[in-house]
Amino acid sequence: MHIKTILTQTYHDQNPGTSGLRKKVKVFKQRGYLENFVQSIFDVLPDFQGKSLVIGGDGRYFNREAIQIIIKIAAANGFGELIIGQNGLLSTPAASHIIRKYGAFGGLILSASHNPAGENEDFGIKYNVNNGGPAPEKDTLAFFERSKVLESYKIADLPDVNLDAVGSQDIDGLKITIIDSVNDYAELMQSIFDFNLLKQSIQNGFITLSFDAMSAVTGSYAKRILIDLLGASEDSVRNGIPLEDFGGHHPDPNLIHAHELANLMFSENAPTFGAASDGDGDRNMIMGKGIFVTPSDSLAILAANATLIPAYSAGLKGVARSMPTSQAVDRVAARYNIPCYETPTGWKFFGNLLDADKITLCGEESFGTGSQHVREKDGLWAVLFWLNLIARRRQSVAEIVHEHWQKFGRDIYSRHDYEAVESEIANGIMASLREQITTLVGQIFGDYVVKYADEFCYHDSIDGSTSANQGFRIGFENGSRIVFRLSGTGTVGATLRIYIERFEPDATKHNQDPQIALAELIELAEQFCKVKQLTGRTTPTVIT
Repeated sequence: MHIKTILTQTYHDQNPGTSGLRKKVKVFKQRGYLENFVQSIFDVLPDFQGKSLVIGGDGRYFNREAIQIIIKIAAANGFGELIIGQNGLLSTPAASHIIRKYGAFGGLILSASHNPAGENEDFGIKYNVNNGGPAPEKDTLAFFERSKVLESYKIADLPDVNLDAVGSQDIDGLKITIIDSVNDYAELMQSIFDFNLLKQSIQNGFITLSFDAMSAVTGSYAKRILIDLLGASEDSVRNGIPLEDFGGHHPDPNLIHAHELANLMFSENAPTFGAASDGDGDRNMIMGKGIFVTPSDSLAILAANATLIPAYSAGLKGVARSMPTSQAVDRVAARYNIPCYETPTGWKFFGNLLDADKITLCGEESFGTGSQHVREKDGLWAVLFWLNLIARRRQSVAEIVHEHWQKFGRDIYSRHDYEAVESEIANGIMASLREQITTLVGQIFGDYVVKYADEFCYHDSIDGSTSANQGFRIGFENGSRIVFRLSGTGTVGATLRIYIERFEPDATKHNQDPQIALAELIELAEQFCKVKQLTGRTTPTVIT
């Protein structure tokens, strides 16, 4: 194997953050840009010579080309085996499972998740460690520091690999294995859920469904599992063919971007169950006929009903939620006397708790839920969980949700996103909140008395690390909350996210429209941050 050392330009913008390195495709296609980042990762990782690396992505534009580059750099750096999804495709949860199942050293997942795809849109890459979860912050910081001083990368002089044919080949001692992208994941799902019950409930018409894959990677998985294995009709999977530009969809599974599904589920012809996933298959939106289930409520309902699922029949060891996620799951944990953890946003924090066997289920308000089966959030797993609940309880989605609210009360909740805010304005908003936060406790705003106000700082009880500056929390005496944080998942400007929550124990008030029920808190949030005033906008970009 002939290995070349290529001198390269150093880039100083390759900070991967919590969700990997995400940039526009044209940035990644700069000379040496992808090569530099991959080499920086390999320079930091210890003792991987002769070991295996999993590679796959969500199929977006540049996916195939990037995989060919990564194969050659991985070969030059001494990996012994590359395990690659057929056609270059692996959903993020499937990649996590494959890393764990085959004992791989780690994996490179090519995705920008719920961001748009196409020649002029976004691309991303992240490294997952041997537990199948995202690299911890100490590693991502090390990747970034190395990238800032990198002067050369190593690359093998190899022909491109056929990514479409399943099988193994040996190239100068490097084993390259192309695996079916879906098989291992489908087998895992069958070990968790009652597929016989699901198949019976779908085939006898008790459950009808519509799953929107948004022309992204989950289409392949949904077709195999929902149609081939469970017997759902061919038209039950919408936009099921993965496309390089996701068919123009913005693959973020919410009521705005999955509007075709939302319109169907609120129509007279709605099926029993509706769901959507995102670009890389790790997020989910859950709907029933005439009802949208917030991700926070979904997590709480899964936790409350987990013992109905074969894999969780013995009960839960604990649950965890990200700090901005509503406190609905906390109420379930308190009722059943199980531990509940509050972490920063980012799945790696859940990974530590899962590895330590402290929790069984976890989730975030950003349409992500998961469990001990992998170390990533998992969209299709959540869909199957809900289908299993419907089949076991013999109730509709709306009946399950309303019964849950009657038992635990409702946390009326909404998230307002202001996307592509100029970075200077966004940083100024956060600086202003930091100044205000020290003076708010005890202040009265109409019916709301501030009980606590802080900047969330997390001390990881497993690895001893501290994660500061994780967003601002303002909590009120009546249990309501407002949370502000900047999201790191976009590629243009900054996204300011405002989370508003009010607990309502009165069942006669559970059917209120969240935007009406939260109106006073929404006005109060603007009073604190002044995002509309500073940006000139009248409404958020997205409301969920």
